[in-house]
Amino acid sequence: MKKHTLSAAVRDVVGRKVKNLKKQGLLPATIYGKKIKSVSVSVKIDELLKVHKETGESGLVELTLQNEVRPVLIHNVQINPVTSVPIHVEFYQVDLKEKVQANVPVEFTGEPAAVTNKIGVLLTIHDEVEVEALPADLPEKIEFDVTFLAEVHAEVKVKDLHVPKGVTVLTEAELVLAKIGSL
Repeated sequence: MKKHTLSAAVRDVVGRKVKNLKKQGLLPATIYGKKIKSVSVSVKIDELLKVHKETGESGLVELTLQNEVRPVLIHNVQINPVTSVPIHVEFYQVDLKEKVQANVPVEFTGEPAAVTNKIGVLLTIHDEVEVEALPADLPEKIEFDVTFLAEVHAEVKVKDLHVPKGVTVLTEAELVLAKIGSL
């Protein structure tokens, strides 16, 4: 698994004055977690977007703050609904020896036989599942090959997923993730 790093700086600016941070290319953020005091920080917007694109909300990030490396998950990125630009981010600091729960995206690969034979279309009903694992074992995504789906109404359920060792799927096993719909 690729190592993801990000740098942060403690910020004293709060309230409406955070607009000044954005002019400097910085994004207000908060670090919180069990047994730690919340810290207000700022991160570079472009670096955060790059890391978030690669890790999503389940990839472990090493956040450097005042020469201290903290293992965090990007827990919540608030987006401006008009401009689609991030306005705030929350980092959840984790204990590497304690299991955490996270939603992990499911990525369907391959082209179903039903689509190739033009008898149906692949309908994605759910695109993520909730899992529990140690932070270092959390997968960034779960891939599933759907080429075997050859008939209308064929389904992929949560129980069909193959997850890495040490990862427990918490989502209901009978939940349908994708199926073939008729044309």
